[in-house]
Parts: sequence; structure tokens; C-alpha cells
Amino acid sequence: MNILSIAFKEIKQDFRDRRTLIFMLGFPIILMLILGLALTNAFSGDLSVGDLKVVVKDTTGGGPLSEAFTAFTKEAGKSGITFDSLPAGKNGRTEVENNRYVDYVELSGQGISLYGSSRSTIESNIVQGMLTSFADKYNAAAAVAQTEPAQVQAVFAGGAGSDYIKELSINADRTPGSIDYYALALTVMVGMWAAMPAGGLIQREILRGTAVRLVTAPVRKSEIFAGKVLGGIVTNFLFVIVIIVFSKYVFKAYWGEHMGIVLIVLLSEVIMALSLGLAFSYLLKGSASRGIVSLIVQLMSFFGGAYFPIGDDAGGGIMGFLVNLSPIRWGNHGLTQVIYGNDVSAAWPAVGLYIGFAILFLGASIAVMTRREGL
Repeated sequence: MNILSIAFKEIKQDFRDRRTLIFMLGFPIILMLILGLALTNAFSGDLSVGDLKVVVKDTTGGGPLSEAFTAFTKEAGKSGITFDSLPAGKNGRTEVENNRYVDYVELSGQGISLYGSSRSTIESNIVQGMLTSFADKYNAAAAVAQTEPAQVQAVFAGGAGSDYIKELSINADRTPGSIDYYALALTVMVGMWAAMPAGGLIQREILRGTAVRLVTAPVRKSEIFAGKVLGGIVTNFLFVIVIIVFSKYVFKAYWGEHMGIVLIVLLSEVIMALSLGLAFSYLLKGSASRGIVSLIVQLMSFFGGAYFPIGDDAGGGIMGFLVNLSPIRWGNHGLTQVIYGNDVSAAWPAVGLYIGFAILFLGASIAVMTRREGL
């Protein structure tokens, strides 16, 4: 009962602090809105390709290849690809270099040569894929003609060029937009912010001179410690929940179909963050602990992807090491897999790391506290 009373007192005290409320709620919500709107294009996966123009030089003088290629160009034209004959006196490579055409195709007795543009790699790859499909079909027809000439038409039957471009519809996992990304990233960051006020759980009583009264009261130190930790966890977790609800229903951020797992990950992060701040307050004296914890949390946020997205290919070296060392990175990565990949198992490594470090930090705090006469 004493533990719950102390915890309730801590919760009321934190919610009466307007500066804490503005910092823990107002700042991340405003930052979420600013970054989400400013970086919308950075998260857009839409890509449009217009009509493609290809210049062709035919030096075969007619024949099966030229006839088959002419039929191919007619079918390709239905897909928005235009094949123009190279005018006399013009150089096909120069036309491509001057960005007048995407590719230059040359037909000769040795086959087909393709010269692509390095400025339009996507468009050039599309043309290359179509020509590869055409060449495979033409080679197959040539091979059939040597043994069964009557079956040559069967090779091209079913649409002379209907399968030069193959359209595949893939139900890919949903990808986050800018608001979706920053709703998750900043919520995880706020969970880690629990480390910053955690140092004040005990230091606040010492500065106010109430620590002695608490110790002399008929309450065990373990109850005081547990009540303050519980109150801090509940307060900071409520901050996290408020941001989730606000981003979900006001900013329409997507939080997936496994909200229970999401809350478990964030709760374990809050516990770890508060344990971290509490341990530093015991190990370091005075205001130095708060400054160091604030610096550590900001570095965690920076390398953890709170302010800009960091992909799985963060690279090696010191940068990759710092990225993977950030607890915010653990939460972002695991929750992204849960929300957008429906991979619930991805949450448990993050939960295990959070709880493991929380036990370590709380153990260190308890060990120091038991050696002191007061709190």
C-alpha cells in the first residue's frame, strides 16, 4: 500500500509540472508535424516513367531479323515506347549522349547492339529488358526453323509481343509515410526520455530536504524506492500512450494491427530508460548525472533514427556500431517489423535487451542505495 501511495504521489507531482508536460508532449507532437510535412517527398515510393524514345539503325538490308524487329516495335509502341529510324548522317550514340533518346539500337548481321543512357538508367533498363525478351523469342524461333519450319509461327503465337513486358502485381508490405515514420520514431524517442527526469526521483527529495523525513517515516527504503520507480514508469508510459493516440487519430499515423505488442515494447523501453537515469543519479553526484544522461539520450536519438531514417544497411565501422548500439534503434527496427511486416517475433529481441539492461541498471542502483544511510 505504501508503494502505491508513493507512486500516486509521484504521478500527481509530475502532471502538475507544466514544463514537463510541454516538453514531454508538446515538443514531440510539434516535431512530428514539422518533420512529417517537411520530409513527405523523402518517403514517397511513387515513380512514373513517361513515353520512351529509342533510335534504331538497321544495317541488315532486310531479312528475318529486320521483319521480326519491325513487328516487335509495333507491339512495343502500344506500351508507350517509340522506335525512330536513325536519320542519314546522324550518329546514334551522339543522339543518346545529347539526351534526345533513351537508347540506341543497331541491327546488323551479327545481331542486336544496344547503347544505353547513363542519365536515364531506369528507362534504359526497361528497354533492355524488352529487347532481351525479343532476342530470346527470336533465337527460339530461329532454332525451331532449322528443324521444324512449320512451327515457327507457333513460337510467336499468342501475341507477337504481348509478353515483351510482363506486369507482376505484388501485394507488398505496407511502407511508412513521413507521418507514419516520425510518429513511431519520436514515440520511441519519448520513451527513452524517461531517463532524463529519472535522476530527479531521488535527488528531488534530497534538494527539498524531505529525504530525511521519508527515511525516518515508518516506511522501508525499498518501498520508497519501488514506489518512486513505479510512479516514474507509469507517468512516462502515459506520455507515450498520449502521443500514440494523438498521432493515430489526429495525424492518422499507421500503428498496425498488433497494438498490444507495440505497447509491450514501449513499456519495456520506458522501464530500461528510467533505470538508466536512476543508475546514473546514484553513480554520479550532483547535476552532472542529468547533463550526461541528456547527452547520452540525444546521441541515442541521433544514431537511432529519431530525426532521419536509417536503413538496415547502416554500414560497418564506427557509424554502424553506434547505430546498432542505440536502444532507440532497437525499438524502431523491431516495431517497424511488427507494424509493417506483421512479424511479431521481431519485437522480442528488443524487449529482451530492454529488460536485461533494466535489471542491470536497477541492480546497480539498489546496490548503491543499500550502502547509504539515507536515500
